[in-house]
Amino acid sequence: MARAFLMEHRRGLTVAGLRFDQGDLFGRSSRAENRVGRRSAVMWRLARNPTQYITSIINYILPIPDPFLFSIDLINLCFRVLSTIAVCAASANAFEWTWPKVSDEPIYPPNGYNMPTKGPVDNSTYEYIVVGSGPGGSPLAARLALAGHSVLLIDAGEDHGTDRQVQVPALHPYASEYNPIRWDFFVDHYADEEQAKRDSKMSYLTPSGEYYSGLNPPEGSVRKGVLYPRTGALGGCAQHNALTMILPTENDWNNIATLTGDDSWMAKNMRKYFERLERNRYVPSSFVGHGFSGWLETRVTPVLLIAEDLKVLSLVTAAATAMGKGLIGGLLHTVTGLAEILTLDINNPTKSRDSAELIYQIPLSMDGDYVRSSPRDFVLQVAGATNSDGSKKYKLDVALNTLVTKVNFDTSNTKPKATGVDYLFGQSLYRADPRAGTDDGGEAGTFHASREVIVSGGAFNTPQILKLSGVGPAQELHSHGIPVVKDLPGVGGNMQDRYEVGVVGKAPSEFSLLKKCKFLNGTDPCYDNWKNNVGALKGGYTTNGIAFGFLHHSSVSESDPDLFLGGVPAYFNGYFPGYSVHATQDLSIWTWLTLKAHSRNNAGTVNLTSSNPRDTPKIVFRSLGEGVGGDKDLQAVYEGVQHGIKAFKDLIPLDGKFDRVWPPPEMTSEEDLKQFIKDEAWGHHASCTAPIGADDDPMAVLDSEFRVRGVDGLRVVDASIFPKIPGMYIALPIYMVSEKAAEVIINSAASS
Repeated sequence: MARAFLMEHRRGLTVAGLRFDQGDLFGRSSRAENRVGRRSAVMWRLARNPTQYITSIINYILPIPDPFLFSIDLINLCFRVLSTIAVCAASANAFEWTWPKVSDEPIYPPNGYNMPTKGPVDNSTYEYIVVGSGPGGSPLAARLALAGHSVLLIDAGEDHGTDRQVQVPALHPYASEYNPIRWDFFVDHYADEEQAKRDSKMSYLTPSGEYYSGLNPPEGSVRKGVLYPRTGALGGCAQHNALTMILPTENDWNNIATLTGDDSWMAKNMRKYFERLERNRYVPSSFVGHGFSGWLETRVTPVLLIAEDLKVLSLVTAAATAMGKGLIGGLLHTVTGLAEILTLDINNPTKSRDSAELIYQIPLSMDGDYVRSSPRDFVLQVAGATNSDGSKKYKLDVALNTLVTKVNFDTSNTKPKATGVDYLFGQSLYRADPRAGTDDGGEAGTFHASREVIVSGGAFNTPQILKLSGVGPAQELHSHGIPVVKDLPGVGGNMQDRYEVGVVGKAPSEFSLLKKCKFLNGTDPCYDNWKNNVGALKGGYTTNGIAFGFLHHSSVSESDPDLFLGGVPAYFNGYFPGYSVHATQDLSIWTWLTLKAHSRNNAGTVNLTSSNPRDTPKIVFRSLGEGVGGDKDLQAVYEGVQHGIKAFKDLIPLDGKFDRVWPPPEMTSEEDLKQFIKDEAWGHHASCTAPIGADDDPMAVLDSEFRVRGVDGLRVVDASIFPKIPGMYIALPIYMVSEKAAEVIINSAASS
């Protein structure tokens, strides 16, 4: 019955005296009804007075005598009509979505061991304190402990590494919105507020306490920004990411070597760190350039899964045709033919790898059972290791639910030296956690470092911690009453990201690969298959969804490919509260994803909003048109979007054709599509906010050995360190940087 939908909201459509909001009609409790709306590019807003117009049409076509006698079938019928009308009448970017601030979600027991949270031992001393347990901090802490040093690894979150939302590759969108680990940052893509508000993903906090995403927020709503999911948990964002493991180009490393004069950054010298960390499970152990005994396991999606779904086969072929590759023939008839195309190794060490334009299967960080593999596993392995007598083997301690508030310095000498950190202990203290309260709290304390403090908080939190500690632009620190330890104007600047845009199409029937998948909505046969079967029999949950992709040079690229073009069986138009549910509501949807690598813009900033360490910073990317190289980056993304559009047009309908629904199908001109890209592009690889640089660069924050300039005993190891954003996906470059930093620090300690 429709009673489940009758919740009071500020905006919605009026039917027979009732107000229906999209959150009611398309919410978590109404999956079947939801799919109807998805078929028409998700609730297109009708011209000027959508509520009045829709109401009149419903009442004309199907008068409703008693609103409380609605049946599910009646609602479906109404929205089929509405969907058809809406597609024809809607303007661009007409998307709306309402979602609770802290959503209800199923609670499942963990599938294994999660590290318990214990209160920290105040005033403890370690040789090294690592702040942040993400892709930069965790491998570094484990390596330092293996080398015999005492190490404290600190994270503001808990450990939920064996929870199913985290473990299952296909559930990674749900991991990013999983209440126990999610950190919701809200960012601005543009400093120009009017341009920023053109993004249909712009989110507002409504007077009722919900999030509204769209172009027409309810009266009295407070603008928050565009959702940028991060993670507060052991393992950091490696616990929610899409598991994609693609090496950067050789030039990404060589440029750092040239900038700093440090040849250890040359690509030929960096490859060993990849080999050290990888435990490869998809190529023979005789292959050169891979590692087979490291802590990060890598696999690819079983080819059989792709071959068994005719829709996916059609899309592979269409994409190849759009890219100018002829793949008809064996591809469409045999697994072997498909394997010949998709078993090319995107991480191979050949010179042609950075120039060839081929189709690849995408390596994913998952183990032999298709369970997420991450640096969290490395930390648990080292921290839990014991000697034969049961005593702790390595001096690695982990402090969870511990929010670092600042780095402490001894300023008695000419050059300040980091001596430890202050912290607050407690759950959900940082206000990116949607469960955090408005009152300050937490148990305060201090940890001491006899050698060094290493900050690994990521591109947002590392500059925040440095600034709260008195290291950053003096003027900004003064404005918040923070004593200046070292004036470093580059802290929090130079922020970079990739640009992403999805081209979405809809087929008349669902993908067979996902037909029984419920995505955490009740009994889920796909989860049961994933948990209980082996190999390809585990089914659709063995993949992150991006089964294959291309590296491509746009017309404005430099020497390296600047576009990654991949496909995913989900509706992916960016991030907004509740996006994970929206993405998987309709199992007949496919998105061609364009990712613009090597973006030219470095005008983004991370600035303090207060001196309170619980508050989130103000994050502004100054994207296309506001930063450097906007026209060229826009052209590249436009070309990628055109490839996605062409791939749908060129599709051989082995199992039904795909109709484009996003960008709106009436958008065909270059001008309209470029404006759409400016309005809707997003990113999720923020980086470069504490960059390595040349000795004579006043904006350089670090030297080539990760040391913060102007102080002793302080380093940064995370996504912040890059002078330019590397590669296509950022997790693997950060892992390599972490391994390099560990080697540098261990060697430094041995020589001191």
